[in-house]
Amino acid sequence: MFSSLELETIDGEKIQVLKVGEHNTNAGPDFFSAKVKIGETVWAGNVEIHINSSDWNNHKHQNDSAYDNVILHIVFNHNSEIETKQNRKLPTLELASLIDDNLYERYKSLVGEKRKIPCQSFLPSIDEFTMRNWQDRLVIERLERKSGVIVDSLEETNNDWEETFYRLLAKNFGFKLNALPFEMMAKSLPYKYLKKHKNNLLQLEALVLGQAGYLQNDFEEEYPKQLKKEYHFLQSKFKLQPIENHLWKLLRLRPPNFPTIRLAQFAKLIYASENLFSSIVESNSLKELHKLLSVELSDYWEDRYQLDKTSVKRPKKLGASSVDLLLINTIIPFMFVYGKQKNKPHRVEKAIEFLHEIKGEKNSIISDWENFGIKVKSAFESQAMIQLKNEYCTKVKCLDCAIGNKILRQ
Repeated sequence: MFSSLELETIDGEKIQVLKVGEHNTNAGPDFFSAKVKIGETVWAGNVEIHINSSDWNNHKHQNDSAYDNVILHIVFNHNSEIETKQNRKLPTLELASLIDDNLYERYKSLVGEKRKIPCQSFLPSIDEFTMRNWQDRLVIERLERKSGVIVDSLEETNNDWEETFYRLLAKNFGFKLNALPFEMMAKSLPYKYLKKHKNNLLQLEALVLGQAGYLQNDFEEEYPKQLKKEYHFLQSKFKLQPIENHLWKLLRLRPPNFPTIRLAQFAKLIYASENLFSSIVESNSLKELHKLLSVELSDYWEDRYQLDKTSVKRPKKLGASSVDLLLINTIIPFMFVYGKQKNKPHRVEKAIEFLHEIKGEKNSIISDWENFGIKVKSAFESQAMIQLKNEYCTKVKCLDCAIGNKILRQ
C-alpha cells in the first residue's frame, strides 16, 4: 500500500524498509528481525505497531526488556512521545496522513460491524475468481490446522502411524457429543491388542464395550453374558482398566447414535478391514471408502440399541452423512499429513480431490453463508467457509482476509 510513497519519521528522517521481518503472533513485538534504513543508518531489530503512540505506555512496554530492541514504532496516530526502558527515544512512523479517509472509514465500518459476517452486505460484489482463490487457501489452512492435532498425537505414540490413526478415528466415531470418551477408550485400549483378536468379532466387541465401561452389569441375555466373560479374560490378560461409564452422553441423541451402537460399529470396522490404516490412507476410491466405513452390525444388534434391551428391528448401518463426516474429519486430514510427511504428493492431491467429491456439510455456519448468497456444493467449499467464519469473520481479521481486502480496495 505504501510502496510508492516516501516514508518519513515524525522527525523528518527518511525511512526505507529493507526487510519486513517475521510476524509474531505471540507475546512481544509485532515483527521480529526486521531491517530498516532510517536517515543514513541501517537498523536491524524489531518493529511494534499501535493505533496511538500512547498505547506503548498503556501496554507497559516502557518497563519490558522484550521491547528494548524495537527499532521502529508504527502508529496510526502520534499523540505522545515514548521511550524504551533504556530511555531511548524511538523513531516513529505515523500513518494517518498516508491512508485515504474513505478507506479508513470503510475499514472502521467493517471491524465495527456486529453481524455474524461483518462484510455480509458486500458479498454480492465479490467476484468468483477472488472467492475461488481464497477458498483454495482456506482449505489448505484448515487441513494444516487439523494436521497439528495428528502431528502431536504422532509424538505421543513415538511415530506409530497405526496407533495414531486408530485414536483419531475412534475420537471422531464419537462425533461431537462423545468424542472425548471415545478417545479415552481408545487410549486405554492400544490398537495392538485389538489386532491380536482381529478375526474374532465377539472378542473385539468385548474389548471395545468392556473398555468403555458397558460390561460391568449383570445381564440376562446370553450374548452380553458372553461379552462380559470374554472381556474379563482379556482384561486380565492385557491388564486393562476401563474408563468410567458415566462419561458417555445420551441426552438428545437419537437411538442410532447411542454410544453402544457406535462402539459396536467401531469394533465391526476393525473386524471387517484388512490392514485398517493402509487400506484407508492409501485408498484411491471414495466409493471403496464409503463401502468400508458403512459397516453393518451382527444379528444381535438388529433389534437392540443397548445391551439387554430389545427394540424395533432395524439395521444399524452407519449413515452416508456420518461416513462423510468421518472422511472429512479423519481420513482426509490423515491422508494429507501422511502424504506430506512421507513425501507422497499424490496422497495430498488425493485428499483434496476427495473433498471436491464429497457433498457439502450441513450445519449452522453453512446455513448462514447460504443465506448470504454463498452456495456450498462440496466439502471442499464447506470446509473453506467454516475456516473463513471461525478464523477470520469471528475474529474480525478483515485485513488478513482476501474478501476483506477486496472490499477495502473497491
